[in-house]
Amino acid sequence: MTQLGVVGGGTMGAGIAEVAARAGDQVLILERDQETADAARARIAASLARGVKRGKLSEEDADAALARLTTTTTVDDFSDRELVIEALPEIENLKVSFFADLDRVTPKETILATNTSSIPIIRVSKEVADPSRVVGVHFFNPVPVMPLVEIISSLATAPEAAAKVTDYVRDNLGKKPIQAGDRGGFVVNALLIPYLVSAIRMYESGYASKEDIDTGMVNGCAHPQGPLALCDTVGLDIVLDVSESLYDEFRESHYAPPPLLRRMVDAGYLGRKSGRGFYDYAK
Repeated sequence: MTQLGVVGGGTMGAGIAEVAARAGDQVLILERDQETADAARARIAASLARGVKRGKLSEEDADAALARLTTTTTVDDFSDRELVIEALPEIENLKVSFFADLDRVTPKETILATNTSSIPIIRVSKEVADPSRVVGVHFFNPVPVMPLVEIISSLATAPEAAAKVTDYVRDNLGKKPIQAGDRGGFVVNALLIPYLVSAIRMYESGYASKEDIDTGMVNGCAHPQGPLALCDTVGLDIVLDVSESLYDEFRESHYAPPPLLRRMVDAGYLGRKSGRGFYDYAK
């Protein structure tokens, strides 16, 4: 598969598109209007420039990757794509509606993938006439750096589709795929989110300072980053969305988002991307 469509050019979509373009694929990014499409392309160009500055790739390779990227504002342009990866926000109705559009415009041989981090794949594919061609392909942020990709098969996913996507992310993109069952959170977030929300509860209760919580996990458990700093890196809005999705799936208290997390998202304190989360990044 060398003709890739990416739905959404935000942080995750832009990262997926960049990695694929660097691997030699022809990548078409769909955005809602030309302004956001131009912003997605600029985001990728800036990331490629950082890679050149750090010696990760040559200027010629960066230019070639950027030349393989095009943008569109109409889903009908995906009619020639072999694989489409959706990277929209974690809103189930939005994803379901968009997969119905993809089902309408893409050939039946096209594999439709969702980059959801927590929504069961079978629910995303419920408006697709043939859900056997729908598979979960969960990348991790930042996509150019993080090697892991979770491949999730629903009860309806064809084994051939899952195998083809697994081969693609391993052989074409150089990632490390793992297989996960179709339940909320899959492998990583099902384990990670209870840890993160537990750290937020500990800080919220006044039991320990944010600095001591993070220092304890870095120096006591050899984690590269403490849980509250990690929340800021992931984005508190993303942590909240995944936490709510997991709680909706399992109804177990250790998945429930703490009030402090909700209030910080309400206040716009989303972490690094907003300049403020548990820590201040304005400087």
